Parts: sequence; C-alpha cells; structure tokens
Amino acid sequence: MVVSATSTCEYFGITENSVLVCPLSADYIAGKMMIVRSIVSGATLFMEPPSNKPLQSDYPDIDLVPIVPSQLPGLIEATTKRHVRNVIIGGAPLTAAAEKTIIGASFKAFATYGMTETCSHVALRAIDGVNNVYEALPGYIFETDCRSCLVINSSAQSFGQLVTNDVITLIDERHFIWKGRFDNVIISGGLKVHPEIVEKIIGEHIDREFYISAGTDSKWGQHVILNIEGRELDCEQLLSQLRTKLKSHELPREIKFHNMFKRTNSGKIIRI
Repeated sequence: MVVSATSTCEYFGITENSVLVCPLSADYIAGKMMIVRSIVSGATLFMEPPSNKPLQSDYPDIDLVPIVPSQLPGLIEATTKRHVRNVIIGGAPLTAAAEKTIIGASFKAFATYGMTETCSHVALRAIDGVNNVYEALPGYIFETDCRSCLVINSSAQSFGQLVTNDVITLIDERHFIWKGRFDNVIISGGLKVHPEIVEKIIGEHIDREFYISAGTDSKWGQHVILNIEGRELDCEQLLSQLRTKLKSHELPREIKFHNMFKRTNSGKIIRI
C-alpha cells in the first residue's frame, strides 16, 4: 500500500502542502488508499460520507479527488464553486456520454486501471476526448502474455509480476490500450468481439444501464446479445443506428430487457 501510494503521489506531485478530499467509503480499497496517500505524503485529507453530491463542504483548493462514475455529475456541479486540480475515476468504466461531459471541465480527469491485488491503480488514462492510452505510474512496466493479456511488473511491489485477464494493445513498456476482459470475449464466425468496445459505441445511443453477453448460435458458434435494464424501447430504431457504427459480427442479434440487473455490493453489474 505504501509503494502504491508513493507512486500516485509522485505522479500527481502530492506533498505536505497538498489537499486531498475523499468522498468514498474507507470500507473499500479506493478509500483506504487515499488515507495511505495522505500519511505517506503528509498532505491534508478531508473524508466525506459517500454521496452522489461530493464536495459540498467549503474546502481550500483541492489537489486530488477520487470518485466513481455515479458521482461525476455532482462533482462537475460542485467544481463550478471550488477549484479542483485532478480527479481520478474508477470502480467501473465510464460511458462515452459521461466522458464527453468532462471535456472542457475545470479539472484534469483520469480513468484508472488497477485492482485490489495491486492496491489501487497502476496506470492512468487522461480523459480529454482524444486519448485512449493508459500510462504506467512510476515503478511499473508492462508486457503481454500469449493471449495478448496485460502482465504487470513491479520490482517494489510484493507480487513482482501479475498476469491479468485484460486484453490490451501494448504500445511500449509504459503505455497500452485496454480492449476488454479475456473472459468476456465472444467468438462469432471465428471473429472476436470485445464486449467492452461494443458497449462504448452502444452507450452513445442508450441512456440507461446495459451490457453485452453471448448467445449460442448454430451457424456462427456465438452471437451478440444486448441486455438492457428497464422499460422496452424501439429496437428497430436502435439497430438502425448501430448498423452504421458496428461491424456485422458485433451487431446484437438479440435484445433482452430486464426489470433490474443483479449487482455486487459495490454496485457493479453482474454479467449473466
């Protein structure tokens, strides 16, 4: 945890003169790591009860705030009244629509890549409308295995080397593009479909929770299923929009509606 915290503080220039605010629960690693970062750096830390309207108190200029995607609208509203330098967003992928709301904001925002095993993030991606590359934090270097999955190396961390199930395009030992989970890959007619990439595109046309899953197909082996939470919508209109954005094997062959998705305790959708 100290190694991870030191790396983040070095990346953002966090010192004893910095101010941190944490609107996340310390029951989870993201909240715990903010506490460790303040201890390591000597920075002033303000803890808030988690809510979708963070930064409601009167703080001095803030150097770093971690949030989850559901807190983004409230944070943007709050930053019209107070100065925030950097925001890190984790816990779940951001939709394309959510990323667009960040463009032109008064703060710098970063999507995080990490896991509990690495004690928070090991790489960050600047959310600026053009960048989709993750950059390693100080002390980490990357490679891939035979599946094109990310391998994390750190001489300081206790794990030394950690093999993940995240499919990436490796640019160099410090930069990569995330494509999706190896476990989620759908093979349709011998072609790979990365649900996370397809979901990013579909997210521009759906204003509610959804996810992609695989269905058995007698002709193609598997096909794409689009699962949508809530009321039914005009499927033909949606598919007409998606045909201009998706390749044939990526296009949903089924659309299923669910009253409510199952979720983990931290709010992540459980893919069925």
